[in-house]
Formats: sequence, C-alpha cells, structure tokens
Amino acid sequence: MFPEGHPYAGLAPPLLVLTFVSGLVDAASFLGLGRVFVANMTGNVAFLGFALSGVAQLSALASVVALTGFLAGAVAGGSWRRGVEAGRLFGPLVAAQALLAAFALAAETAGWGRYAVLIPLACGMGLQNAVVHRLGVPDLTTTVMTRTLTGLAADRGGRATVRRGVSVTALAAGALCGGLLHSRSGVEGVVVAVLALWLAVALAGLRWHRTQEPPGR
Repeated sequence: MFPEGHPYAGLAPPLLVLTFVSGLVDAASFLGLGRVFVANMTGNVAFLGFALSGVAQLSALASVVALTGFLAGAVAGGSWRRGVEAGRLFGPLVAAQALLAAFALAAETAGWGRYAVLIPLACGMGLQNAVVHRLGVPDLTTTVMTRTLTGLAADRGGRATVRRGVSVTALAAGALCGGLLHSRSGVEGVVVAVLALWLAVALAGLRWHRTQEPPGR
C-alpha cells in the first residue's frame, strides 16, 4: 500500500493519522467556531467569497483570520531549517502543532473567544501542510483531497489506488468522529483529541528518525 522506495515511506502511517486529525479539526472549527475551516483552505477561500456576497451564516473576518493563521504556520514550517533533511523535522514540527493545540485548548477552556482558538489551530494546520509538502510522500497530503480523488478515479488500480482510498477514508472518518465528539463534548473535547493525536504522531516521528540514524551515531 505504501510507496516503495520513497525515503519517507515509513512515515506513511503517521501521515494517515494526520489526515484523520484534519477531519477532526475541521469539524471543530466548522461546527463550533463559526462555519470556518482551519485545514481545508480551498473551502475557506470559497467561504470568503460567499461571505462577501452577503451570506449571513458566514463571516468574512473568520475566513481571513483562518487563512492568515494558516499561511503564517506554512511560512514558519517551510522556512525553518530549510537546508535540513525533511525527515528530521517531522517530529519537532508536529510537536509544535501539539503546543499550538494546547494553547487553543487553554483558550477554549478560559473562554477567550473563538479567534483565540481559531488562530493557533490554523497555524498548526499550516505547519502540518508545510512539513508534509517537504516530505513529498505521494497521495498523502493529509488535507487536500481533490487531486487524490482525481487520481483515484482516473488512474488504473494498484497500490496507489489503495493508498488514495485509505487517505480519503481517513479524512472522512476524522470528520465523522469530530462531528460526533463535538455533539457530545463541544470544541474542547475535539481539541483534546487533536492534542493527544498530534503528540502521538510527534513521538512516532521522533522514533522513526532514530531508526534511520546510522549505528554508532
């Protein structure tokens, strides 16, 4: 199922977990933070256009804030230690996502308002997209499914088809679980789950990198 021969093929399972988390976090933001996405920026751009056209249920400001936070995270994730091999940065950057989720959780618990929760989550997703872009594992973008679905429909069956199908399923499952969790525990419950999963992925990334180190180092 996973891409053979790719230097970061061993990170495919953690990347699938990040795909699941993308569904979780977008469920929290859309259902609990005012009809806005923090992972799916294509949807956010469309929401911004809808809001500017006068759709009452959508906020142009919320879309702009999410887009700005996402871009800030992506810039940070793309520029940090640019010359370093991407696999070494996976664990630390996901750990930074977990710190941002912890801040979002504190903001939600303290009642600081939706933007105090929205901004760190959007920054975290920008970081995630930057590190995933640097890794370049085929069909495991963790957030954008348009190209994955196109390949699933247009290409012949094979390992890539299975990988694409699992990726799409992981995102949908995350959204489903996020919706169910939000209905029971609100934004706070979803962010707790996001924080726990980001911590688990960060640890998995660090362990994977240690296995790649030459003996004696």
